[in-house]
Amino acid sequence: MMQHATPRTEYEARLAARRATASTLARRCDLFANLRLAVFAAAIITAWMSFWAQWISALWLFVAAAIFATLLLVHDRALRARKRAEDSASFYEQCLARLDGLWMGKGLSGEDLAPPEHLHAADLDLFGKGSLFELLCTARTRAGERTLANWLLMPAAPDGVKARQAAVEELRLRLDLREELALLGTDVRRGVLPEQVVEWANAPAFFQSRAALRTAHAIAVLSVASVAGWAFLGIGPIPFMVSVIAIWLLNRLTRPRVRAVLKALEEPGRELQVLAGVLARLEREPFSCDRLRRVQDLLVHDGLRASESIARLYSLLTWYEARGNQLFAPVAILLLWDVHFAYAFEAWRLKYGRLVQSWLQAVGDLEALGALGAFAYEHPDYPFPEVVAQEPWLEAEQIGHPLLPDATCVRNDVQLGGELRLLVVSGSNMSGKSTLLRTVGINTVLALAGAPVCAARMRVSPMMVGATLRIQDSIQKGDSRFYAEIRKIRKLVAFASLPSPLLFLLDEILHGTNSHDRKIGADAIVRGLLDAGAIGLVTTHDLALAKTADELGARAANVHFEDHLENGKLVFDYRMRPGVVQKSNALELMRAVGLKV
Repeated sequence: MMQHATPRTEYEARLAARRATASTLARRCDLFANLRLAVFAAAIITAWMSFWAQWISALWLFVAAAIFATLLLVHDRALRARKRAEDSASFYEQCLARLDGLWMGKGLSGEDLAPPEHLHAADLDLFGKGSLFELLCTARTRAGERTLANWLLMPAAPDGVKARQAAVEELRLRLDLREELALLGTDVRRGVLPEQVVEWANAPAFFQSRAALRTAHAIAVLSVASVAGWAFLGIGPIPFMVSVIAIWLLNRLTRPRVRAVLKALEEPGRELQVLAGVLARLEREPFSCDRLRRVQDLLVHDGLRASESIARLYSLLTWYEARGNQLFAPVAILLLWDVHFAYAFEAWRLKYGRLVQSWLQAVGDLEALGALGAFAYEHPDYPFPEVVAQEPWLEAEQIGHPLLPDATCVRNDVQLGGELRLLVVSGSNMSGKSTLLRTVGINTVLALAGAPVCAARMRVSPMMVGATLRIQDSIQKGDSRFYAEIRKIRKLVAFASLPSPLLFLLDEILHGTNSHDRKIGADAIVRGLLDAGAIGLVTTHDLALAKTADELGARAANVHFEDHLENGKLVFDYRMRPGVVQKSNALELMRAVGLKV
């Protein structure tokens, strides 16, 4: 891929190429299908000419069968190649949809990954339809999804962020890698459940002794020898009957443990097979970044790659499933197939099971980094923020919301830290106050996850984000909105007292109560948060609360958003200005919807 090509140019070129390939392969598949039909018809004619008319030798049927079998294989290969080309085209269609802002509702929402009662997940739209997670997530495994989600939920330390940034920068242009991982199919995403696989891999051994295995070896040899002796040496059926009784006894004695082994393997075995494709692709990718190479090293143990280890398990599973063949099933019974393979599966698990968690961790890390790499590639104007150890600090120039289209995204400058620790944001309805809080919060999350940010420049210290932007009442719990808000604020105050710094984003603080109580309560809450070392922003409609900033002196400042009327319509420019807003648009909005006020 040419580095100077824009994401759109590259995506469109690749999409056109994949569509052309798919079209060519579709015509080829049609040709092979017609040829197979023609050869089949020719075989029927050949059979008539050979067996009925006796004009030609029956050997010509073998020629027809060989041609048909060859066409069958070639056709199957062409079908798989066409499917691959179509999947590649779909991948680039999804990439272009993200660039065009048409991605909402088409990706993974990650709603099941959002912990309840989190300090900022719901408030900042991290999960759900149209969320940051849906925009970012290109992972093909459950491990990758969870790793990415965890990075959005918990800030990393400065060294960790810088290491991720270096890895993301290297992965930014690895478009071929992202495409190939995407082609592994949707079964990968549905299949791998990390906890289930790890639990199986680390479970206690089902077999504490190899006595049953040695007995199974002996009985299997006896069974084969008795059948051969009966068939070729005339020793009679008695040895065979003895072996049948021995098989029945051993099966009866070992059945509970054998079934336990085979049942426990069903889901993890399938999931590890699915994971092997991702592992094999990641193992052979050349990386230069230390962070990526360290993760990749987790996939090699004693010179054996993780995908090769899983391939051994897959080979065992393939042989074991041969017992389902009706012709082979009697032989499998005589050979005590289940017992032998139960021991083989246990041997694999005891040898490699302790490595499974590190394999999943490596895949999760590499896929999460790859998702951030795709985000960086598709937003070449987004810089990596500078992450500093000083606490707490937030400085951003021309910061905007990454989920808003560029055409409608208005950017502002924000700075908190040092002496200034609070911005009280006033303004009329719909003027942009809440969007500012979300903008600051979501970019802080991106920055501390190791991703580039929607800003011209950003300097930030590691800190947890706490917000009250999505407070709702609950009929089931009997909670009013006001009660739900003060419960959330209590959690933020408690967190602020911990050593970890807090960035608080309080939207329309305490607006569910009267002005007098609101002023007293908000003043106490804000002072408590600042005294605990937190920094943040508070929005309000109540201009009385703007006095809080004046009372806090240099620790706080008032900023506002405003609007104006044009031809009887309210117009917002979403620009943050210093000072307190001087007017309200509530009456104008009521009149705009037809209310007589």
